[in-house]
Amino acid sequence: MMSDPKFWVAVSFVLFFVFLGKKIFTALGGALDGRADAIRRQLDEASHLRAEAEKMLAAAEAERAAAAAEAEQLLASARAEAERVAIAAAAEAEAAAKRRERMALDRIASAEASAVAEVRNAAADIAGAAARAVISETFDAAADAALVDRSVTDLPKALRAA
Repeated sequence: MMSDPKFWVAVSFVLFFVFLGKKIFTALGGALDGRADAIRRQLDEASHLRAEAEKMLAAAEAERAAAAAEAEQLLASARAEAERVAIAAAAEAEAAAKRRERMALDRIASAEASAVAEVRNAAADIAGAAARAVISETFDAAADAALVDRSVTDLPKALRAA
């Protein structure tokens, strides 16, 4: 058995793995540990970015709510102003002649319509600005690219459904 070359090949094979196996497995384990650490860091960074995105979303929603409240306040003050103007005009109309009364009522209706139109325009401008701010803060180039990629991916399904 000692003179058989197969025996010495087997012995040298076993000795090779005994002496170098520990170094090979240590290097392999270190590489795997390094990869696991890199993945762990990426996951931590992703959770941090998600937390930041949630904060930005909450801030944008708060800003939108504030803009909506301001628009409601402007609308309420415009209505109060229109109501005050209407009461004052009604008092003047009672004192004036019928012709003056009709002109005053027409003027009140015109002022109320323009006040409501101004409030609507202001509310639309505020809502537009809030929407632009929310969109510009929420979507960046990466989010746009992800949305386009998702749309392109879903395109075959949509074409089959149509």
